[in-house]
Amino acid sequence: MTTTAPRLGTALARLLILAAALLGTLLAGAAPASAHAALTGSDPKDGAVVATAPKEVNLTFSEQVAMSADSIRVLDPAGRRADTGEILNLCSGSIVRYGVALRAGLPDGTYTVAWQTVSADSHPISGAFTFSIGAPSTTSVALPDRTAGGGLVGTLYGMARYVSYAGFAVLVGGGAFVLVCWPRGASVRPVQQTVVRGWLTLTGATLVMLLLRNPYTGSGELSDAFDLAGLKAVLETKTGAALTSRLLLLGAAALFVAVLFGAYARRTDPKEKKDLAFGLGLGGTVVAAGIAGTWALAEHASTGIQPGIAMPVDILHLLAVAAWLGGLTVLLVSLYKAPSVERSAIERFSKVAFGSVAVLAATGLYQSWRQVGSWSALTGTRYGQLLLVKIGLMCVLIGIAWISRRWTQRLADPKPAEETAETEESAETEEPEQAEATEQAGESAESTGTTGAAGGAGTAEAAEAADPERAAQLARQRAAVATARRKRERDADPERAGLRRSVLTEAAVAVVLLAVTTVLTSTEPGRTEEEASRGGTAASGPAAVPDRPVDIRLPFDTGGADGKGIVRLSLDPGRTGANALHLFVERPNGKPLDVPEIKVALTLEAKDVGPLPVAPDRIQTGHWSASGVQIPMPGEWRIQVTVRTSEIDQTTIEKNVKIG
Repeated sequence: MTTTAPRLGTALARLLILAAALLGTLLAGAAPASAHAALTGSDPKDGAVVATAPKEVNLTFSEQVAMSADSIRVLDPAGRRADTGEILNLCSGSIVRYGVALRAGLPDGTYTVAWQTVSADSHPISGAFTFSIGAPSTTSVALPDRTAGGGLVGTLYGMARYVSYAGFAVLVGGGAFVLVCWPRGASVRPVQQTVVRGWLTLTGATLVMLLLRNPYTGSGELSDAFDLAGLKAVLETKTGAALTSRLLLLGAAALFVAVLFGAYARRTDPKEKKDLAFGLGLGGTVVAAGIAGTWALAEHASTGIQPGIAMPVDILHLLAVAAWLGGLTVLLVSLYKAPSVERSAIERFSKVAFGSVAVLAATGLYQSWRQVGSWSALTGTRYGQLLLVKIGLMCVLIGIAWISRRWTQRLADPKPAEETAETEESAETEEPEQAEATEQAGESAESTGTTGAAGGAGTAEAAEAADPERAAQLARQRAAVATARRKRERDADPERAGLRRSVLTEAAVAVVLLAVTTVLTSTEPGRTEEEASRGGTAASGPAAVPDRPVDIRLPFDTGGADGKGIVRLSLDPGRTGANALHLFVERPNGKPLDVPEIKVALTLEAKDVGPLPVAPDRIQTGHWSASGVQIPMPGEWRIQVTVRTSEIDQTTIEKNVKIG
């Protein structure tokens, strides 16, 4: 019995259902897009109780973020704004820190800090925490239950990302398949339709992402997609510039497609066709690399370690994916819809796919090292787990591609003459049911034509000339018979049917792989997640480093009137890095003592570091404070406090403490 492949319509419908189901499952089960940046610390900390109101609230991040005027909001127990709305840039060197100034005279109670920003790799992040002044109190502020990038807008944005990747693969891979593997395919209508639909898909998805960008990184309300002010703000960001550049490059890609399926398809002179193919290949490569660069310049590759290497590698990775999976899609359509595909074209694509896999392996290995960083992150983080799934799917895909390559080799081997004759005879005797009526009509037409021929060629020609409508009907019947015969011969080829089945399976696995890749690009890299958990405290979780503030009491006596007292010094969190310094000057009876001046110096004698001067600011009577006090390294530090109680009376007291 002859083996035949399923119809394309049914196969594509199953692929689409599989894609929709898988994408929905991944997007529904995934956390909202966490980004490359993570909150590593705050001052005050989550749940902290401070004696007096701080001058500002500051947040520390693992990577650079884009702050807007409303990125940090501090709300009092009644839900009113307690900050001035002025964002403070406190970044220093590799430390990424931003803050907001607080209003003066804040009463005691519990305050809520809500923050939302955008990471350097385009993903929104948000969070909230509380701290208390004096003592905790009840608050009417409800912490938000929806994080940035979630909800309906987040789902739609994620789907648009998936569709844009798919459109890019079909557009670039389809064009490459025609130029490199099957030049005759430029005149095949199903191939033309597939590549043009890839262009339309990528263009539409890019427009959708541009419109959704404002609510995706902001309010989360779908209605804000058409907010012109928000769209203008998006266009001024790195991601907005990347999406706009992609649309401009798609205009150049439209010209490429028009020439490929127009002037190139109509060329008959071999030299002219070769020259045009060279120009199309060169220009198409530049445009394809530019479109791939709009992802590399705005997402994970553009930030973190070695961005100068990571971005070109990411572009190569995307081009290799497109050459393989996009070419695979066009090959699948050609095997089902085109009258025939030359065996040499299939062999050439097999070589292109092998080269693409080699590039994917090399670039994927580098990207995995860069984004994961350790074996523990490979299994202990969401990014690492998704990467393992992707690697598994790649192995399955390569295995199926090996089977397809075997079918291609068998397809390329010429058949013995006897076997070919038997196949043709079988194909002629076995007619598909759907072509039975057409065949019978064709036989009748052929019989009529034979009878006319027996009576003389001139008589048949005269009859057809006398009845043009009958002649046209006979021509259509003959064409239908020829098409049905070619289809039977094509479907009766077991090697070609086997190749179609394996290519269809490859495409199904590629759909799953593309969905996993889309979620992977929206997930916080494992290296960043581990560094954030080691280096600081997330606002919504437990502290990664235990609280161990330095608290010391230093009695002093300047010798003058009202010159005796005690200095209580607190250095929080009491470890290397930035610390908050608080000084409370009290009389011997415990009441606050107002002094004209107080200074602090830190010295690490073992490393010959210091003294490092600190000039605290007076907050209120008896309370002095300084934020961002840097402790460069751990060790036994000598803390010296100089207290001046009058114009001439002052003293310096000191104590050694272990920090870090």
